[in-house]
This record gives sequence, structure tokens and C-alpha cells, in this order.
Amino acid sequence: MLAAERKLRIVEFVKEKRAASVALLSKHFGVHEVTIRRDLAEIEQEGLLRRTHGGVIVEQGVSIEPPFSERSNNQVEQKKRIAKRAAEMIEDGDCIILDSGTTTVQMIPHIMNRANLTVVTNDINIAAELRSPDIKVIVTGGELYHESFVLNGMYADKMLGMLHLQKAFIGTWAIHPVYGLTYQDSLFVPTKQAMIRAAQEIIVLADDTKIGKVALHTLAPIHEIHTFITGTEAVEAEPYLKQFRDNGIHVITA
Repeated sequence: MLAAERKLRIVEFVKEKRAASVALLSKHFGVHEVTIRRDLAEIEQEGLLRRTHGGVIVEQGVSIEPPFSERSNNQVEQKKRIAKRAAEMIEDGDCIILDSGTTTVQMIPHIMNRANLTVVTNDINIAAELRSPDIKVIVTGGELYHESFVLNGMYADKMLGMLHLQKAFIGTWAIHPVYGLTYQDSLFVPTKQAMIRAAQEIIVLADDTKIGKVALHTLAPIHEIHTFITGTEAVEAEPYLKQFRDNGIHVITA
């Protein structure tokens, strides 16, 4: 078994058990404890698990997202820069998707002067702000999540399945060069996946705290992303950014 595959299986094993000792992992995977310790050190650096004395546990932060009100106040300046750079990719006459999120909503001030723009969104906050005679707004429909004013569910997914758009600006809880885009809440995943299928070009927006993290549910493999925009704060995550580039992704820091 290759080291990369073994580390992936270690993560899956520990997430299922919630915790495991080095001795147990060594026996289960048939390798020396020294090898397991080296694997665990690398896995911990990726933020997937947390080592303890003699073992490893699930890192509690990898699958728990703060409330929308709290997230909207985190990394605000970075999100504004990311959003401004993302808006520069939008041209007059484009048909685009704006996913729900605390970064995509920051794009609004920068696209209000676009002409003949069509915006599809599942975010009531975004739709309410896009008041311009030159912007056609299409709201997906679906079940309303009151905490964030986001629409999801089968009605949103069905509507998105009938559209063909040029660009989708997608938010995510986590982005990793091996595990791709992942999300903590399964209820949001199908609609985001429908957005990705509906667009020709996928642009992911995420601040530096999302890089190298992995949440519970797979949203999309890394090769489905065309462009990744993050903040200049991601300098410490350069090894991950290099892996994204090696996968053919255009990486932009703002």
C-alpha cells in the first residue's frame, strides 16, 4: 500500500472510531509503529486529525462550522479582497452563479455596474442586494434556512439542473489538494454540486483558514476546479497552493 493511500485510510479509520492508538493502527495496517507515527505527524500538519500521547483523535474543528452570524465577522478584510478580485472575472453579458456565503456576498458592490448581467443565486441576502435594472436575478427556490436565508433542497437542485451558465462562484468550508472541496453539512452539498454541474467555469472562493482542511462530506474533487481565489494571508499554505497549481488550478491571491 502506498503511503498516500495508507494515510487516507488512517483518516477514515480514525474518523469511524473517533480515536485510535499507534499500536492499534500499526497492527491494523501491518506496518511498524515508527511508520504510523510519521504518517500521523503528516496527517496532523494537514489539519485532519490531532495526535495525543500514544495515539490520535478526530480534530474537533474539521467538521463543525460556526453560525452564519459569527462567520460573517471572521476574516472580513480578506474576504472583501477575495470578492473584489473575483468580481473582476465577471464581464458584461455574463450569466453566472453566486453561491451562498459570507465571501460571495462581498462581491455585490463590485458587480453593480455590469451591463446585461444574469445572476443565479440561492442566497436571499444576495438577491435582495442586487437591485439594478441591468442585472437579471434568478432565485433558485427551495427550502429556506432561516439562520442564513439560504435556499436548498430538491426544488433548488431541479431548477439548477435546467440552467447552463458561464461561471459559478462557489464557497466552501474546506479545500484540500487530495480530498478536494468538502463541507460539514450534508444538506448543503447537493445544491452546491448542482451549481458546479450547471457552469462551464468553476471559481472557488475561500480564505486562508479553509486551506488544507477537510470536512465530513465530499463536495467536489479537486480537478473540477478551474480557479481558486484566496487571500495573501495564505503564504503559510504555499505547499498546498503549489499542489493546487500542479493539479492545473489557476491560483490567485488577493
